[in-house]
Amino acid sequence: MVLDRFADEHGLRFNHERANSLVARGRLEGVELVLAKPQTFMNLSGKAVQGLLMAYGVKPSGLLVIYDDFDLPLGVLRLRERGSSGTHNGMRAIVQYLGSEEFSRLRVGIGAAESVSARDFVLGEFDAESRAAFEGALGRAVEAVETFVLEGPAATMNRFNQ
Repeated sequence: MVLDRFADEHGLRFNHERANSLVARGRLEGVELVLAKPQTFMNLSGKAVQGLLMAYGVKPSGLLVIYDDFDLPLGVLRLRERGSSGTHNGMRAIVQYLGSEEFSRLRVGIGAAESVSARDFVLGEFDAESRAAFEGALGRAVEAVETFVLEGPAATMNRFNQ
């Protein structure tokens, strides 16, 4: 959702396929960008990310992974330059395939699953109240990605980590 909003706001389209991912390419104030949405199962997303980095000649240090996290309250953002995968299967796969934890990640809080399984919660839709609250987080997440690209991770963490 964050990448879709970012792409819409910057006139980018996911009109390419590469390394099992939908890809949009463009520039933000002269900085070349590759936005990618892996189309693999979550626990194989590392394979897609590894293939993308190889295809575009990017090192893990040039990567920003954006993902939902039900360990964070709804709408809370956290950016880190490196770290463990935590409980997220997609992040675990990325770390495994890259053999490194040295890449940036933006976690977007979706709140905790209360009465359903974690899988059903993550794949389900927000209720009306949660959706309204999440809209603000999407806007802030897009701003965080812009700040990351233009000013780097330290400035992004100072501005957006709550």
